[in-house]
Amino acid sequence: MADALTLSRPKTVEVGSVQISDVSKTFRVEGRTVHALDDVSLAIASGEFISIVGPSGCGKSTLLRFLAGLDGPDSGRIAVDGEVIDRPSLKRGIVFQDHRLLPWFSVEKNIALSLHSLAGSEAEKRERVQYLIDLVGLSGFEKALPHELSGGMSQRAAIARGLAPRPPLLLLDEPLGALDSLTRSYLQDELLAIWEREKSTVVMVTHDVEEAIYLSDRVVVMEPRPGRIAKIFEVSGKRPRHRDDPDFVTIRREITDLLAHRRD
Repeated sequence: MADALTLSRPKTVEVGSVQISDVSKTFRVEGRTVHALDDVSLAIASGEFISIVGPSGCGKSTLLRFLAGLDGPDSGRIAVDGEVIDRPSLKRGIVFQDHRLLPWFSVEKNIALSLHSLAGSEAEKRERVQYLIDLVGLSGFEKALPHELSGGMSQRAAIARGLAPRPPLLLLDEPLGALDSLTRSYLQDELLAIWEREKSTVVMVTHDVEEAIYLSDRVVVMEPRPGRIAKIFEVSGKRPRHRDDPDFVTIRREITDLLAHRRD
């Protein structure tokens, strides 16, 4: 059964609000109990761009998997627009560090794949695919195979595929982590432009504090074992932000100092 999404979802409709309530999760690793998350609560407003940072083992990726519906907590509740998450859904797009494009499909076919089970005419779907190709700057590469693309171009295609069904919530798991610094900086600006155009709520996991501040409305800093929220930083200032701005430098220092003191 197709998800209740439409290619023509009005951009004025406020969807994508997230409520994480008292979420905990433990794993058994080599006979030991590892507390991946402990009593984590977080409210995310529709249209917000949130980044989650923290050392390895703090539960960032576990939390993202819960939001994607790929796994579930031992206790607590996660809901999007009031609907409890219990399975993957087209209502939640996800982009990984590895683009995971199907190598035998062209760019346009990879993007169209996520529209396969969505209601709508073939003409509407073709229009949506072409719109996204233009949006992510891949015009002229519609027929290209993944091995014919650079790393940055592949990630753009992956972002377009994640956005294709117009998900209210877009989840990003280190989406720019494998790119060189220049390409990464360029795609940060591209990602902001896409977010502003598409109006999805975004939750991004990243190890790059500067990237988190540059992109986000709020930065959630987590501490490990057990995984908890240490502090949430509000990021002020109009976009695009300047990395040498005094406020930017101050919040970067505060976050890096906090992370340094939260390491094992």
